Amino acid sequence: MDNRIRKILTLFRGRILGASLGVTFALMLIIFGFWQTVFILVCGVIGYYLGARFDSDEDFRGFLERVLPPVD
Repeated sequence: MDNRIRKILTLFRGRILGASLGVTFALMLIIFGFWQTVFILVCGVIGYYLGARFDSDEDFRGFLERVLPPVD
């Protein structure tokens, strides 16, 4: 039984992920509204980007200096 479920999840991974994301997005639209959902998604994307940068062993201070250059 467990092997069949694992095989189905592996075989249809993209479809399951897409359907889950679609249902989650629809529920967020219903619960929060359009602009709040967009804000939540933008914050999530920014958080993902920053997390990926820190996972790649980039120095936080170097990142901030590159994004926000010092003012003379």
